[in-house]
Amino acid sequence: MLEMQETSILNPLRVMVISDMLYLIHVKGLAEHASPNTRSQQQLAFVDLEKSCCKLLTTIEANDTVLELLSIQDQFSAKFPVDPPAVQPGITKQMSGLPERTIDAECTDNHIDDRTLFVVDLSAFLETSQISLPSLNGWLLGYPVTYLFHNGSAETAVQNLSKHYLHIYRVYVCRSYQSGAKQLEEELMSFSVPCGVSMKRDEEPWAKSFIARMNEKLRQCNQVWASMRLEVEVFQSQSQIIVL
Repeated sequence: MLEMQETSILNPLRVMVISDMLYLIHVKGLAEHASPNTRSQQQLAFVDLEKSCCKLLTTIEANDTVLELLSIQDQFSAKFPVDPPAVQPGITKQMSGLPERTIDAECTDNHIDDRTLFVVDLSAFLETSQISLPSLNGWLLGYPVTYLFHNGSAETAVQNLSKHYLHIYRVYVCRSYQSGAKQLEEELMSFSVPCGVSMKRDEEPWAKSFIARMNEKLRQCNQVWASMRLEVEVFQSQSQIIVL
């Protein structure tokens, strides 16, 4: 019974494919992350690396690259609805010795049902888009400030960013252990923001919003994580170092 409870947490996990990248995703978590309601509550900011690293853009800015990313976010929201329609009985298929699975949603619907597919290929999302995969990854990873640039402009983006000092934001967490066990701190994630647009460090509005979201996730997963800490350090970028 205990083994079944431990493995049940893997049930919502799926493999997502975009171009040559593989992602291990939590279906419900991605649906909530991509939902218009969640996006409107988050104070996300963007830096257009093809133009200026000294200006933060928001989702309401009249910037073509921001609008293109918003369009892709809408596609994710459609593919991963927060409340997916119930799967109706229908055609089933036996695959590689796995239990039979209903595939109606795969064949006829636009959404992804977590009971239907193990591997979800979304490479088509970027077929007509010029936005770079690193820019998309910044949003998927939940960075509060996402670097934006188009395909073919990576060299320009790196050169522009390398001219600026950066703040490196590192999120450290401690796992929940039994009483008496030593808590070891681990780095969960890190991201960079040009110093010129993050002078207040963790007091920036987008930083406060990010910390609040992380604390809420920590509360929801308190059986796994015991505490979280944000650390900010200054990094002097160099042209030889890719920081995207």
